[in-house]
Amino acid sequence: MTADVIYANAAELTPAELGEFYRKLNHDIAAQPEQIRAMMKNSAAFVTARSAGVLIGIARGVCDGLRGYLSECKLDPAFQGPAAVTRTDGRIEHDERGIAAEMARRVLEQMVASGVRRIDVLAYGTEVDFLEELGFKRTPGLVGLSTTPAAQPHTT
Repeated sequence: MTADVIYANAAELTPAELGEFYRKLNHDIAAQPEQIRAMMKNSAAFVTARSAGVLIGIARGVCDGLRGYLSECKLDPAFQGPAAVTRTDGRIEHDERGIAAEMARRVLEQMVASGVRRIDVLAYGTEVDFLEELGFKRTPGLVGLSTTPAAQPHTT
């Protein structure tokens, strides 16, 4: 853990500050402030990291009481170290100072304390090593899929 980084829950985080954090990272989330507020409220665990009072990272998880999902772990690339590759959207590529790992561990601990039996995560190529270091294992045979509201069949 790095001494100049302060970890906390999201109690002091505002939707505007989180939206600005996403914009700073060129993250593709295009959520409205009310959607960001709902996302924050509905997260089972939410950890922030600040340096000199500035938001530099977030991690959050959602769960239903049985299964959890590490839904997000973002770190400002300036704090990831020189081995970060793409330096886009806060993707964890090189956690040189252990900031992202500390945020993720805190989220995982909160979900485990809530009683979840399993925690899942999806990783982009550059994040796989980071997540394996946190104890995640590749799940043979599973294929990650996603959809958008626009892609849903319309019923009349």
